[in-house]
Amino acid sequence: MKRDLLTLIAAASIGMVSCKKNHDETPAEFTYPAMAEVSDPSILFTTTAGVKVYNGGFGSAVAADPNSPDVFYMMTDRGSNVAGQLVNSIIIGKPDFDPQIGKFRLKDGKLVLEQTIELKNASGGKLNGLPNPAGMGASGEIAYDLNGQVITPSADGIDSEGLVRAADGSFWISDEYGPHIVHVDATGKTIERINPFGTGTGGRKIPAVFANRRANRGMEGLAITPDGKTLVGMMQSPMYNPSKSAVTNSVVLRILTFDIATGATKQYAYLMDNVSLTGVSDIVAVNSTTFLTIERDGLYGGAASNPATFKKVFKIDISGATDISDANNGATGKLYGGKTVEELNNAAGLSGAGITPVSKTVVLDLLKDLPSVYPHDKAEGLALLPGNILVISNDDDFGVVDNGASGFAQKILPLTNSVDRNRLYFVKIKL
Repeated sequence: MKRDLLTLIAAASIGMVSCKKNHDETPAEFTYPAMAEVSDPSILFTTTAGVKVYNGGFGSAVAADPNSPDVFYMMTDRGSNVAGQLVNSIIIGKPDFDPQIGKFRLKDGKLVLEQTIELKNASGGKLNGLPNPAGMGASGEIAYDLNGQVITPSADGIDSEGLVRAADGSFWISDEYGPHIVHVDATGKTIERINPFGTGTGGRKIPAVFANRRANRGMEGLAITPDGKTLVGMMQSPMYNPSKSAVTNSVVLRILTFDIATGATKQYAYLMDNVSLTGVSDIVAVNSTTFLTIERDGLYGGAASNPATFKKVFKIDISGATDISDANNGATGKLYGGKTVEELNNAAGLSGAGITPVSKTVVLDLLKDLPSVYPHDKAEGLALLPGNILVISNDDDFGVVDNGASGFAQKILPLTNSVDRNRLYFVKIKL
């Protein structure tokens, strides 16, 4: 792929910015640091083994405040969890954790939490991070608490991953369960919940094929076009469509566009760079047809052994891509020669079926183009500020990882030998 020219400022400060919607404009001055870290996260709980679980986790997504250049909204996922020892099992550290949006202000190079917006259902009750029941977005995961007891699935469960802020101050969120697309007001209360099953608030649906998402690899990213009219959802990995075994070597992901006023949808094929990657972590709009995505592996930057090799931001364009929507809304989507889009596997398969994927060009390599080494395993959130300043958030996983024995261990960055923390990185790019 041909590389775009990239403009990086490797000094301590990045660019000037204001709140105009045209990203090419750089009016009133506001200086950003190359990196800002969340200051003093509180502790949710401490395990019996002394592992501290922090109320961090805010790096799953980031959205800028168009009215305040120093304010950023960052979002947690379902809460602290690790893989269990049993097939399809997960250990939930705090079953009553309520996924939340944090309002952070950039002060003296630090991100200071000013407000916590807890996500709620339409009745005002708190949402949680528990797997959904069958027929309502169930991922097939069985959740256990720290004492080994099975946790009952919840219709109010959400694994929140993608976030955009609408002009009226409300938020749209995508998740990895259903997948669901949830509209909440400025206080976090659900206005509408949209999924392939029609079990949400409001009755609108997204296409049935999206129910085939891979567990924990659902609608990871969400964007909104600058005119505020269209949501653009990004699947993290190839869906198990029609089955896991059928798509083992596939790099075909789906992009969904959703017209907010009418509910009309379109779908496009996106080619992940290679089959070994964790997938696409987020998507953000440049204009109505051009977007930025981020693909990554699951390894730590700068590690002495087995270091990360792939964390890249791409510019994509959907204007010349084939709409792969299924007019019949079948469970496996539109078929091509009897195969699902995912079964076509790669560029050659798509071409043979007459499908043009979205175009894709590298604009940033996090492992090579930053002023210092990117030490994290996860780069998960994207926002684009005026002046083409790209904001990247990392998911710190609440400061914990799997200890290999159905328990929590502290998440220590190999490069710094310190507990992972949520950060925002600011990089001026050339578009």
